[in-house]
Amino acid sequence: MRQLCKGNVAVVKGALLAGCRAYYGYPITPASEIAEAAAELLPQAGGTFLQAESEVAAINMVYGAAAAGLRVLTASSGPGISLMQEGLSYLAGAELPCVIVDVGRGGPGLGNIAPEQGDYFALVKGGGHGNYRNLVLAPASVQEMADLTMLAFDLADRYRNPAVVLTDGYIGQMMEPLELRAHDVPQPEKPWAVCGTPETRQNLITSIYMEPDVLEAHVRKLEAKYRQAAQAEARYELYCADEPEVLLVGYGIVSRVLRSAVDLARAQGVRAGLFRPITLWPFPSQALARAARRCQSVFVVEMSTGQMVEDVRLALDGRVDVEFFGRVGGNVPLAEEVCQELLVRMGMTVDWGV
Repeated sequence: MRQLCKGNVAVVKGALLAGCRAYYGYPITPASEIAEAAAELLPQAGGTFLQAESEVAAINMVYGAAAAGLRVLTASSGPGISLMQEGLSYLAGAELPCVIVDVGRGGPGLGNIAPEQGDYFALVKGGGHGNYRNLVLAPASVQEMADLTMLAFDLADRYRNPAVVLTDGYIGQMMEPLELRAHDVPQPEKPWAVCGTPETRQNLITSIYMEPDVLEAHVRKLEAKYRQAAQAEARYELYCADEPEVLLVGYGIVSRVLRSAVDLARAQGVRAGLFRPITLWPFPSQALARAARRCQSVFVVEMSTGQMVEDVRLALDGRVDVEFFGRVGGNVPLAEEVCQELLVRMGMTVDWGV
């Protein structure tokens, strides 16, 4: 079924198609429509919606629902995600699958309600205490808000780990055509869950391992799981990236701007291409290295002070020059602005009349 839909609403529709039947959250701009849509749609599907008294309460309710084997969703923005970080660490430590949506806004602190990409470190690098990872997906359209939410539920169950849909206020608030498709991936059995049956009554879902050797063994188990995910789950998209001389790298709304910047650069005689990471963790490092192997330079553009640029530099290991351009505070870089910055750094004169 094709319909015009807001990105934040598409998240809930994708979650429902993926079998999510529980939502616990607290409203915050620019993510509040997720809670509103969940409040309307989940009860119609026989699910549960509950507005918690805070983000801390919400993430702990997610813990409980995940421990019972439910597919469960919550959503917030930067300040609320900060409050959820301890719960995220607990969920990862207890190996509980769930999906968290972060619709980014300006920070630090309360910042403002304009879109930004300053939450990359908080979610891609873990955020909470301990040795753990989040699986992180970055949609760039309303369609992907639904599709990647469905994928996030599958990955969360596959690796028994929190999965994050990391987006920005532009994607969350914009309206685009959405094609709803049946989600045919079966949900796995969860014999480890606490379901109130005699078979599961003795199950204990915890992240507490008091003995150092026992905790070390648990962390090594998590490490092995993350290595497996890093090998199998990295996703990316290329645009005009067949032997480019300069490769632009960006995610979310920025990747859409960079498509136009690539076209503008090519009109100026520069063989530009685009690399868009779809998974921010695992980061598609090997694919980026292949795409950039003949490049003169890589140009990273973010709506932050340069958080993903660190992962780009690690992936390229000094083999290619990496430069950065960023806007913050809720400002989105314009395609002309990016192209001009790129050409100036290449020592070229900009001729917009071409």
